[in-house]
Amino acid sequence: MLKFGRDDRLNHVINLRSNKRIEAIEITKEIKEVISKSNFSSGVAFIYSPHTTSGIMINESYDPSVAEDINSFLSKLAPKDRDYKHLEGNSDAHIKSSIIGPSKTIIIENEKLVLGTWQGIFFMEFDGPRSRNVYVKLIKS
Repeated sequence: MLKFGRDDRLNHVINLRSNKRIEAIEITKEIKEVISKSNFSSGVAFIYSPHTTSGIMINESYDPSVAEDINSFLSKLAPKDRDYKHLEGNSDAHIKSSIIGPSKTIIIENEKLVLGTWQGIFFMEFDGPRSRNVYVKLIKS
């Protein structure tokens, strides 16, 4: 479930709740809503997740199996049941987060995100289910 909120220090906050341990949650609609409510016409959107076990990804959103394939590959690359030194039991989530990265910057022109035909923006959860925040900073050009 996604909720929309506002934080004047950081511009905008999208509150969301993941339902699975590993999950790709599309947030393109929420980012578009931020732009629309801000009457923002041109510049960039900086999208950031402040959580060490999550990330922000841009990839195909038309076919949900693409995000599933990405999560499946990451889980093979960094399996949960490996002998990690980190004692919390979520080292795999930290590794996946480091690979995907915590942020993306997207161009905005004429009040629209400049995305490819099939592209969408995803919040990537690697240690859920949890309540999370995504910060959106709009910067005018």
